[in-house]
Amino acid sequence: MEKLKFESPDLTAQNIDRIAALFPNCITEMLDEEHSTPEKKAYKRAVNFELLKQMLLPDVVDGDEAYEFTWVGKKAAIVEANKPIRKTLRPCVAESKDWDTTENLYIEGDNLEVLKLLQESYLGKVKMIYIDPPYNTGNDFIYADDFMRSQEEENAQMGMYDEDENRLFKNTDTNGRFHSDWCSMIYSRLMLARNLLTDDGAIAISIDDNEIDNLGEICDEVFGSQNFVSKIIVQNNPRGRQSDSFVATVHEYLLCYAKDSTKCLVNGTPLTEDQKAEYCYSDGNGAYRLLGLRQRGVASLREDRPDMFFPIYVDPTTQEVSLDFHDGWLTVVPKKSDGRDGRWMWGKQKCIADKSRLVARMIERRSEYDIFVKDYLVRENGQRTRKYKTVWDDKCINNQVGTQEVKKLLDGEYMSFPKSCAYIQMICQMLSSSSGIVLDFFSGSATTAHAVMQLNAEDGGHRKFIMVQLPEKCDETSEAYKAGYKNICEIGKERIRRAGEKIQEKNSELKDIPLLDTKEDIQLFMDIAQHGPKAVERTKSAFKRVDESKDIDTGFRVLKLDDTNMKDVYYAPDDYDQGMLAGLESNIKDDRTDLDLLFGCLIDWGLPLSLPYKSEKIDGCTVHTYNDGDLIACFDANIPESVVKEIAKRRPLRAVFRDSGFASSPEKINVFEIFKLYMPEDANDITKRVRVI
Repeated sequence: MEKLKFESPDLTAQNIDRIAALFPNCITEMLDEEHSTPEKKAYKRAVNFELLKQMLLPDVVDGDEAYEFTWVGKKAAIVEANKPIRKTLRPCVAESKDWDTTENLYIEGDNLEVLKLLQESYLGKVKMIYIDPPYNTGNDFIYADDFMRSQEEENAQMGMYDEDENRLFKNTDTNGRFHSDWCSMIYSRLMLARNLLTDDGAIAISIDDNEIDNLGEICDEVFGSQNFVSKIIVQNNPRGRQSDSFVATVHEYLLCYAKDSTKCLVNGTPLTEDQKAEYCYSDGNGAYRLLGLRQRGVASLREDRPDMFFPIYVDPTTQEVSLDFHDGWLTVVPKKSDGRDGRWMWGKQKCIADKSRLVARMIERRSEYDIFVKDYLVRENGQRTRKYKTVWDDKCINNQVGTQEVKKLLDGEYMSFPKSCAYIQMICQMLSSSSGIVLDFFSGSATTAHAVMQLNAEDGGHRKFIMVQLPEKCDETSEAYKAGYKNICEIGKERIRRAGEKIQEKNSELKDIPLLDTKEDIQLFMDIAQHGPKAVERTKSAFKRVDESKDIDTGFRVLKLDDTNMKDVYYAPDDYDQGMLAGLESNIKDDRTDLDLLFGCLIDWGLPLSLPYKSEKIDGCTVHTYNDGDLIACFDANIPESVVKEIAKRRPLRAVFRDSGFASSPEKINVFEIFKLYMPEDANDITKRVRVI
């Protein structure tokens, strides 16, 4: 019976598999020095790059003529990103909120390692990523990712590390690899993060002047320059940073990239009340405004698009519009104010198809007709929006706002310059949808989680969040430490709890507002309408929230990065003694619970970590069923045949048992036969679907 590996994906091996599928002749063997001994040589697959270059000629870069962005340590960063690890995520129910029902995750640990563990469970499933990484100011801490160093070497380099020996060091500007270390740190994480995005997903990164140029180069390489969305200037400090040497900085940047720009939909921002007031006309399809059909601005001349210069005819009596000539009707062509021929913004076929949206109006100052288009406030995909601009200067995104939010929630100023909730909401509105997963792997005070919950409450969405944060220790002299917060994760988790409680409290108040389902309610709404469009919109918004925001998920499952659940049993035969053999009756560490093992299996099998599960007793054994049969597990010793039969009857997609749960190999073989009996149509896949640990 095949065992689960309990190892993150080997991305290098996966890449070799892809090359082998396309060019099998380019795959060769080389000596595997890591697993070879003087007595026995081991070999591993490798790529013959010289042959691969021949297969790809002439589209191969050779020599120093290619444009590229590089730094000291770039190759090592690539290797580090692709290297598998033997780690796990251990559930912590006691620190969670609504463990059994929530679909949100809060993960404590080194984000590079966490991203590796999420590669299969969340491959192509994250709609939006937002991160606020260290800006590399020379005063902040960044990750050191050389996992192969000894502890002594580690401690010698570290400027800061937590009780779990997580890797942080202060990257001062006197360091000869000041920019290189930061580039390596962010590069490996973005490589892994890209894999998690949906095809229509996007990433947004906060950064300042210190690394904006380098980050842009890295993102161009990781995501592709063709997938660049925008570089937004964010005015987050209107007073200016007076400590700057020359000019007081008032801004930072938000760098946005799509995974695939041809599939990514960038949403607009909701219209203001004044903008909605422009939609002052109405017909059977709703409120609309009139936009000129003639193209304005760039490429607006006849010679730019000759096919979009054509006559439109107007009945002077009824103002009816037609694309066909009629006697006595007036001819209208697109003319610019200087008399030159212009062009329409619609082609002739679209004008014919949407003729009902065309309107003729007399322009009094010119004593002639012009053609307009009905631009409706509400379209098939929802209410009209406007594009976000490249400069954000809203007062709600100031640093002081974020600081006050945390201070008000936690009764203390425990974080330095956290982002405001409204700022992250704007990013989510622009790049995410009403559902889907939002990931932040530099979560800090968990503003992103707060913003996701708040936005769901406001628009009835069902977004879920995954927060990842290193449990970086708080300075013992800090206000946070004095208040009982030993590390940043404790601050983040408490913020989510309190923010969720306030959101639920406000939501319960809205539920007291009646819905428009009686004549009296309708009359009430009509009375409100007399007070103008602003009152109407506010009322509609309240009813919408009442109707759609009844089930706001404000909980989160806490998972903590830890070493593998399995004992290190990889010894040479001569290394074993009788005492060691006795200790190897179980290859599972003694401190691991069934829940630890279950989530380890989820990670190894690539299942999401936020789905519901149940545990029950069957013939004295504990059986865990994850997401109605995506996985059924039993980790008891000496599992009776009756339990195996009951599990097989439920026809799970996957089943897993403890290796020591069976006394002999024949008993293991019998498990397959039982599953084949109850799942005959899946008999060929049973060996893949039933595993042991």
